[in-house]
Amino acid sequence: MTTADDSVNRRKPPVPIPLTVLTGFLGAGKTTLLNKLLKDPALADTAVIINEFGEVSLDHLLVEYVGDNMVLLQSGCLCCTLRGDLVDGLEKLLRDLDNRRLTFKRVLLETTGLADPAPVLHTAMSHPYLMLRFRLNGVVTVVDAVNGEATLDAHQEAVKQAAMADRIVLTKTDMATSAQQEGIRARLHGLNPAAPILDAAIGETTAERILNSGLYDPERKIPDVKRWLAEEAYADAHAHQHSHGHPHKHDHAHHDHDHLDRNRHDDHIGSFVIATDQAIPAGTLEMFLELLRANYGAQLLRLKGIVKLAEMPDTPIVVHGVQHVFHPPARLERWPDDDHRTRLVFITRDLPERTVRDLFNAFMGVPGVDRPDRAALTDNPLVPFGGR
Repeated sequence: MTTADDSVNRRKPPVPIPLTVLTGFLGAGKTTLLNKLLKDPALADTAVIINEFGEVSLDHLLVEYVGDNMVLLQSGCLCCTLRGDLVDGLEKLLRDLDNRRLTFKRVLLETTGLADPAPVLHTAMSHPYLMLRFRLNGVVTVVDAVNGEATLDAHQEAVKQAAMADRIVLTKTDMATSAQQEGIRARLHGLNPAAPILDAAIGETTAERILNSGLYDPERKIPDVKRWLAEEAYADAHAHQHSHGHPHKHDHAHHDHDHLDRNRHDDHIGSFVIATDQAIPAGTLEMFLELLRANYGAQLLRLKGIVKLAEMPDTPIVVHGVQHVFHPPARLERWPDDDHRTRLVFITRDLPERTVRDLFNAFMGVPGVDRPDRAALTDNPLVPFGGR
């Protein structure tokens, strides 16, 4: 017999599935890390998407084939290869989940062969169906302690990977000198002050620490905004730069010219926080983000924030963007702590803090700052912020 409650439950949309993106430059050690993670029982109920089975040691873990490109491991983890389009692969996982052919509660996606994680993030955050079914949990970037500085010097893509990360996994520290370890840690902290750096060689890369980097506490299903935003880390780094100069330029003066040149890619990356006690009208916030995205989307690596809306100040919204793509904002049932300020964290490339701050102040009506004309905005609006 079907009850009214059963009918309501069927109509209720499923809880979004956390999606963690694992990236890192060629040779950084992603495959070694995956081999370790796949043995961890904590990965049970996880779908792991890799490029090819041949790159990962599965023989001792294999239980059974459940499809042409899919195996079930002893840990309870589902492991599949990605062949063809990313959207097709994720949609197939969802169909199998909905039809109860598979069971998983989270997805770990390795971006081997993709130097830039942004296209994967865009797929999960902007595809009409996938953005309803998945929630970006975090970006994990693997960096080689021995060759990492040389890679960052040579490839701006590697710099972008580090700057966009929620977690950074440092590999091969057991083979690196003390100077190499100190140098790469300082470099990574300068690029991304808020991302915890996990040392793979001493066992810090457990599945729990890798996967749980998003906004929501996986055990209690509640938002941990303070940890997710990590605004204090950006503020501390900002103060350090102003009091001591550029984080990579304050010592080794006799190598100054070479040091400045080597870190030219780093100089393009900036991070800062905008905070205000003032409640923001939903339309004002929408127009600010709309203009920011339209004019500076390519330079906006990530934006994360919690916002007090004037229309509903007791139920804040969470915003999250990667370049020109913004995930539909999520409304929280209440403020997670006593801090009820709007806080927006920006990680940018070639986008000065002053430009963003002046734009924000203009929309907030700060005296002496002219507000942009609505006609200058894009015709492709965001999802309305007041209605979610």
